[in-house]
Amino acid sequence: MDSLNRFSSRVDNYVKYRPDYPDKVPAFLNLKGMLTAESIIADIGSGTGISTEMFLKNGNTVFAVEPNTEMRSAAEKLLGGFENFKSITGTAENTTLQNNSIDLIVSGQAFHWFNKEKSKAEFKRILKPGGTVVLMWNDRRTNSTQFLRSYEDFIKMFAVDYLEVNHKNIDEKIFNDFFGWENYEKESFDNYQYFDLEGLKGRILSSSYMPAEEHKDFNFMMSVLKKIFNRFQENGKVTIEYDTKIYYGKLN
Repeated sequence: MDSLNRFSSRVDNYVKYRPDYPDKVPAFLNLKGMLTAESIIADIGSGTGISTEMFLKNGNTVFAVEPNTEMRSAAEKLLGGFENFKSITGTAENTTLQNNSIDLIVSGQAFHWFNKEKSKAEFKRILKPGGTVVLMWNDRRTNSTQFLRSYEDFIKMFAVDYLEVNHKNIDEKIFNDFFGWENYEKESFDNYQYFDLEGLKGRILSSSYMPAEEHKDFNFMMSVLKKIFNRFQENGKVTIEYDTKIYYGKLN
């Protein structure tokens, strides 16, 4: 499936059911000297604006670079009220931004889709001298609870190409190649979502690797999800746990 368009039919569920990033992230970046309220940010692969909004609320000017029309339009609808929000049609490999114009590049839940060599060259072009790159993922825990173990098994049972496109495929070698050998650091924060059954369905359908409603397995998939929910819900909710992981550094 074309990586630029695979989320086009998932936008509504993406907006409603994908996790935010913890408030601790901008505070941590500020503490490390990578972020101030005056920092000009490029959010690359900004999608529906989840990570963009976090930095807009911090007072930053954010260039939200997103190639997918449907996702970019959703971000414009949600964030258009921020004067410091700049929506850009572009890719990680061709952002269309000016040379040496960006203090901080952020990519949330997107770097695994990029051409690493071309995006690195583009990032170096648009960063100001001394600028920093921050790569972020909400990394869903898969075995910390019995529910999450069953949820992971469920995804593997029904997903179309989960193992091929999973961001967990990004390893230390890729980070070393991108930032330069041991030229980056990492940090992790706890993050949680709490879902009733409808919310859990929406979370599943926000993922491009899960069957959509027209798929022959859809009804069966939903019946299995309902059984898992009923087995593990407490007071009508289940908890999805994440490690919000950030990898940050300057590019050699």
